[in-house]
Amino acid sequence: MSKAKYVTGLRTVEQLISQRPGDILKVYAEYQTANPRLEALIAQANARGIEIQPANRARLHQMSGENRHQGVVAEIRRSRTMDEAALRTLVEKRLTEDRPLLLLILDGIQDPHNLGACLRTADAAGADAVVVPRHGAAGLGPTVSKVAAGAAESVPFSVVSNIGKTLDWIREYGVVVIGTSDAGDKSLYDCDLAGSVALVMGREHSGLKKNVAGRCDHLVSLPMQGAVSSLNVSVATGICLYEIVRQRGRD
Repeated sequence: MSKAKYVTGLRTVEQLISQRPGDILKVYAEYQTANPRLEALIAQANARGIEIQPANRARLHQMSGENRHQGVVAEIRRSRTMDEAALRTLVEKRLTEDRPLLLLILDGIQDPHNLGACLRTADAAGADAVVVPRHGAAGLGPTVSKVAAGAAESVPFSVVSNIGKTLDWIREYGVVVIGTSDAGDKSLYDCDLAGSVALVMGREHSGLKKNVAGRCDHLVSLPMQGAVSSLNVSVATGICLYEIVRQRGRD
């Protein structure tokens, strides 16, 4: 059984109660509050038979490690987290279906706010999974879950030992690996993204590691028209994912 984790925030917990109540072990809610939205959430949880535990703000902060918990913390099972073997199974299954595969691979993103934003966009764009390295990167936690607004609990999330080796076997399945880099050999908009794609985004400030960039079939860049030389990684991820969505919709 997967380990219990905590997620915070009204929107995230509301979506969990509505979409996957079976993943919730318990909801801790602030008492003596006049917040109608929190009261409605508690009523919704009660109607689903979810255990509610009253807690003060200090207790909620202690459990979640998050100050901005909005008066609610849910203890959940991480049912969407998978190891590399499960990721391979997912890839094989998706490639037998009548639609292209889309993986988002994050090469060492360290800011949990960026990870949460990437997960939210990946969910919206229909990504099949988000892949991160085991070491040197942010993992799932309360801040990520809150920023992701429910996506951290809906998008399959795979933690692998080595991104480079993972890309090697992904390419063996015929999936095109697209890396992003300021030194890319072509613009994102000149790249054919309609087939099965693994999109690789680099770490904040330093970008893709050399051994990861060398395993990409193409390195693409975003055209920069103004004074700034680069974009926040979560913003760039959104642009790239939705260019893939656009090309697939066109076809």
